[in-house]
Amino acid sequence: MQGASLPLRVATVLTGLLECIGFAGVLFGWASLVFVFKTEHYFKSLCEPNATFLDNATGPAGCTAQDEQFSLIFTVASFMNNFMTFPTGYIFDRFKTTATRLLAIFLYTSATLIIAFTSADSAVLLFLAMPMLTVGGILFLITNLQVGNLFGRHRSTIITLYNGAFDSSSAVFLVIKLLYEWGVGLRSSFIFISVCSAWHVARTFLLMPRGHIPYPLPPNYSYGFCSRDGSRDEGKKTTESQKLEPQSKESISPKGEISGPGQLQEPRSFWSCVFSRRFVWHLVWLSVIQLWHYLFIGTLNSLLTILAFGDKALVSTYTNAFAITQFFGVLCAPWNGLLMDWLKQKYQEEARRKGSPVSASLVALSSTVPSLALTSLLCLGFALCASIPVLPLQYVTFILQVVSRSFLYGGNAAFLTLAFPSEHFGKLFGLVMALSAVVSLLQFPMFTLKNDPFYVNMMLVLLTLLTFVHPFLVHRECRRRDGPPEAA
Repeated sequence: MQGASLPLRVATVLTGLLECIGFAGVLFGWASLVFVFKTEHYFKSLCEPNATFLDNATGPAGCTAQDEQFSLIFTVASFMNNFMTFPTGYIFDRFKTTATRLLAIFLYTSATLIIAFTSADSAVLLFLAMPMLTVGGILFLITNLQVGNLFGRHRSTIITLYNGAFDSSSAVFLVIKLLYEWGVGLRSSFIFISVCSAWHVARTFLLMPRGHIPYPLPPNYSYGFCSRDGSRDEGKKTTESQKLEPQSKESISPKGEISGPGQLQEPRSFWSCVFSRRFVWHLVWLSVIQLWHYLFIGTLNSLLTILAFGDKALVSTYTNAFAITQFFGVLCAPWNGLLMDWLKQKYQEEARRKGSPVSASLVALSSTVPSLALTSLLCLGFALCASIPVLPLQYVTFILQVVSRSFLYGGNAAFLTLAFPSEHFGKLFGLVMALSAVVSLLQFPMFTLKNDPFYVNMMLVLLTLLTFVHPFLVHRECRRRDGPPEAA
């Protein structure tokens, strides 16, 4: 194998997987951490003047005002998780991998140290720490997604695997909760996480590129501690790879990339991508499904408290079950990438047998349709189960939620890499996440309406049906472009 050796590439992908599992998306284990915070009496003072206590709730006592504070922290943090991907995507495109990762390490370490030294008296610092933690985590994910470029035809599988690892990292807060119940203090757990930053720094300089990993890889490409020429030479290699890209092995026909009747015309400028119908409907698809997940995670503790009639032990059991299912996101997500990679190869073979001059970009786009539709279907099932106020049914809700969520983010990243020019990926990924973050702000007013959740849930279920429009339009576009000239 030319360039970086296979052991180096395997070490990069495995350590990146570990980094995403252990650090990138810990925010989404929020329900487990809320349990600990309530036990530590965070925001309990808000309940004292007009106490509407629930006996035996998830802490020594619970109240609506306390739940609203935790919901607001999660709303702000999840908003920052998405909204900041646009400026951080620009930072990644402009300043490249090393600078981006050093910024991620600074934000993440600062956040974990702040959480470690907070108490019930300084609980307001969580409004600062949790957004910093989640922005640092998303930067870890963004810098690791490019590792898929090292594995060519399996790029979609690696991308979805990393997004699944991002989902699974929510189980970290479950570990902290269990350790807390076994006598390990919250401060000790977060100080340990802070110390792990030394590992992030070592990986940044030894196993990651200074710049970007190009696709396709140029001959003799090297990076990390095997890099011979540094970032200057890497920039030249990236330019070379962009010149080589039209001749990628994925191309079906030398004429396949030439725009013409019956073929896919790819927008090349950033703004033409942003204002395309394809991007707008993808934004709708992501925003609606993501809103369901954020609302569910942010209100899970209060929901379980109500369904369990304030039984603390029962709430703890269901909280643990939810966090455990989240860990399996890393096992669910790759199936989405494998599905897309398999369909892409299948469509390529069919086009070769027919002798059809179909572009590689059209084949790649066609492979995303089943993934988009399946994600919408999973979300619909999750939404229906979450809307039924039966406590044992929530086990099914947890399973559908983790599968749907792992398909959502892996499919989102893979779709953007396959449907738009690669040079705009960082900006498009950041923009779609930022715009969807604005929609996610609706979760807090929806939480305040949860006193009558039936109408809120039914409205969201109807919105979920709207997400099926996106795969339908992509499918119709592919069929139209693949048809004869007169049909186009």
